[in-house]
Amino acid sequence: MLQMIAQRLALGVLTLFLISVLIFGAIELLPGDIAEEILGQSATPETVEAFRRELGLDRPAHLRYLDWLGGVAQGDLGHSLANRRPIADLIAGRLANTLFLALYAAVIAVPLSLALGILAALYRNSLYDRAVNVFTLSSISFPEFFVAYILIFFLAQSGLFPSIARVTPGADLADKLHRTFLPALTLTLVVTAHMMRMTRAAIINLLASPYIEMARLKGVGPARIVLRHALPNALAPIINVIALNLAYLITGVVVVEVVFVYPGLGQLMVDSVSKRDVTVVQAAALIFACAYVLLNLVADVLSTLSNPRLVHRR
Repeated sequence: MLQMIAQRLALGVLTLFLISVLIFGAIELLPGDIAEEILGQSATPETVEAFRRELGLDRPAHLRYLDWLGGVAQGDLGHSLANRRPIADLIAGRLANTLFLALYAAVIAVPLSLALGILAALYRNSLYDRAVNVFTLSSISFPEFFVAYILIFFLAQSGLFPSIARVTPGADLADKLHRTFLPALTLTLVVTAHMMRMTRAAIINLLASPYIEMARLKGVGPARIVLRHALPNALAPIINVIALNLAYLITGVVVVEVVFVYPGLGQLMVDSVSKRDVTVVQAAALIFACAYVLLNLVADVLSTLSNPRLVHRR
C-alpha cells in the first residue's frame, strides 16, 4: 500500500509539473501586453517599459517560469499584479469559501446519489427507475448556468432563497447555509446523475454473481441482498466516481460562483482574468489542479482498501 501511495504521489507531482508548464505557456500565448493592459492606454511607452522591468516581463519566459516554479515549491505564490498584495492572502479566504460550498454540495449529493442508485438497482426497470434516470439525465444535460438560472427563477423570485450568495465573514452557519443553498443545489443536480448511475450499474452488475444467486436461493430478501452482499463489493467503482465528482465540485465551481456572485476562488479567477492579473490566475489554476490530483490519489487508496484482493494479493 505504501509503495502504491508513493508511486501515485510521484505521478501526481509529475502531473502537476506538466500542468504548471501548460498554465504558464497558455498565459504566455495570450495576445497583448500585460503591462499595457494593467496601466491602461494613457500610459507612456517609458512608463510601460519601466513597469515591465519591475514585473520582470523583460526577462526570458523560461527564466520567469523557473522563478515562479521555485517560489511555488517553497510555498510562495507571488504577488498580485493588480494590487501588489501577496497572492496567498488573496486566495486564503476565497479558497475556504469554495471548499465550504463544495462540502455543502457533497453532503447533499453523495447520500442522495447513493440512495437513488440503490433504490434504482433494487427496483430495476420499474417506473421509479425510469423516472429517476430521466430526471438525473435531464439535470446533467443542461449546463450549470442554465440550471442555476432555472433555480433562481423558481426559488429566488419567490423569495425563498437569495439569488446572490453574499457571505460575510461574521455570518453564522445557519445564515451561511441559507445564502449558499442555491449554488449548492445547482452543483448537486449536476453531479448526482454520475454517482447515481454508477451506483446503480455497479450493483446491478453484481446481482448476476453466483453468490448473489445463492443468497436468493436461501430466501434472503432483495433489500438485504443489495445492502449486505452487493453494495460492499461495489464500493471500488462507487468510491472512484464519488472522488471524481468531489474533484469536480472543487474545480468546476467557476461558472456557479460567477452566476451567484459567490466570493470563492472561481470568482477570483474570473475577476483576475478580466484584469489580466496573470499571477493570480496561475496560482488559482494550480490550486485547482492540486485538488484534482489529491482527490484522485484518495480515490485510488480508498478503492484499493475496499477490495481485500488488492490489499492482500497473495
